[in-house]
Amino acid sequence: MSFPVVRMRRLRKDENLRRLVRETGLSVNDLILPLFVCPGKNVRNEIKSMPGNYQLSVDELVKECTEVRDLQIPGVILFGIPEKKDELGSEAYSDNGIIQRAVRAVREKVPGLLVITDVCMCEYTSHGHCGVIKNGSVDNDATLVFLAKEALSHAKAGADIIAPSDMMDGRVGAIRRVLDENGFDDTPIMAYSAKYASSFYGPFRDAAESPPKFGDRKGYQMDPGNGAEALREVELDIKEGADIVMVKPALSYLDIIYRVKNAFSMPVAAYNVSGEFSCVKAAARNGWIDGDRVMMEILYSIKRAGADIILTYFAKDAARLLGS
Repeated sequence: MSFPVVRMRRLRKDENLRRLVRETGLSVNDLILPLFVCPGKNVRNEIKSMPGNYQLSVDELVKECTEVRDLQIPGVILFGIPEKKDELGSEAYSDNGIIQRAVRAVREKVPGLLVITDVCMCEYTSHGHCGVIKNGSVDNDATLVFLAKEALSHAKAGADIIAPSDMMDGRVGAIRRVLDENGFDDTPIMAYSAKYASSFYGPFRDAAESPPKFGDRKGYQMDPGNGAEALREVELDIKEGADIVMVKPALSYLDIIYRVKNAFSMPVAAYNVSGEFSCVKAAARNGWIDGDRVMMEILYSIKRAGADIILTYFAKDAARLLGS
């Protein structure tokens, strides 16, 4: 049958009808808020390229996490800015490192909030790359040892989920083995499985103070032109023990999210990254778009593509709208 018997607009004529037949649901339960923690006390430095986001000292982080919990957002993912950097990123795996202190504080003072920790070395190394440098490039296998040490130190501090973002081959397996050998066999791994060498990371590097001092990260992050390779990366991480797989960034890679979700019966996370966030905020500040409506449209698109979990700097704003 066709028009005039079929009139597609019948179910669009008011908000309650639209809600009733909406195919994709978006909930605060889908959201994770990324946060940046730094040394000091009473520190709340706004990140200029990411309006409304801050570098937070541990005491301020606790306040932020309390607000996150009160908004019923399930959890946060923490990125650390160390007091000092060196060639081997030793603060990344120090038991008294910035992330380790932050995890302990949040677990103690904000019970009920999931604490996820990013496992990488770029924020902690003096050269800004995600691993050990040998002969001018990142040595994959040497780096695995340090990533495993970092993951274990996070688990000992109380992290609920370990999230390796470095894109070294074999790092999920190395981390899984070390966690299991030390009694953390029930600590999940959320692997950044398909992480692309994207230009959308620019504001994040301001926030985490982690741009590479030489070269770029194209030798270990994925080429934006590749899709089948993402499925291979995801499959390898699953075989090595990943419990959740992630696609990063989200908006330019909705097709990858869709393909991953259809290929594997696994929870899929998508990272709505800093550049995607900042573009919306900048356009909204200039009055070119309705920022809230664009935000929700973006989040629905990521969920519609197949993401079960969305890491997004919009998490608090979206939670307020979803709860209203």
